[in-house]
Amino acid sequence: MANDAPEGERPKAPHYITAAGMKKLRDELDHLWKVERPRVTSEVSAAAALGDRSENAEYIYGKRRLREIDKRLEFLAKRIESLTVFHPPARAPDKVTFGAWVTLEDEDGNVVHYQLVGPDEFDVEAGKISVASPVARALLGKEVDDEATVQRPRGSVTFTITAISYQPPRP
Repeated sequence: MANDAPEGERPKAPHYITAAGMKKLRDELDHLWKVERPRVTSEVSAAAALGDRSENAEYIYGKRRLREIDKRLEFLAKRIESLTVFHPPARAPDKVTFGAWVTLEDEDGNVVHYQLVGPDEFDVEAGKISVASPVARALLGKEVDDEATVQRPRGSVTFTITAISYQPPRP
């Protein structure tokens, strides 16, 4: 069996992100690089011009903030490079996959909508759950009318999948 990975290593699976999630990361990188960093650099220069830097709180804080910005810029650049943008299929999906919006109904008739996203973009309040979460793992590969049971600290809950889409549900 052919394998490009060195012996004893498993090939790395792609790390997916939605197009909206990638845009958000790139916008943050752009803002930090073009707005935040120049502003803080200017503040540090102005504070340095005041003289003694050892007791200059503005200078010390500014230098610390620059280091934080630089670390975040480095992280974002590497992270963006390592991610693969997921493009939804042209036709409606038959099964729950990454990027899908899934409408679920629990045993009490409560309806919830979740989108399965990568770890860089999950936001439970917005209905975006990590594909690695217990709920998402229980849903992956399922079809409409399938049931998915999720173990929670308060006990298990069973959901019925009522819809799968790549468009957000309408309110």
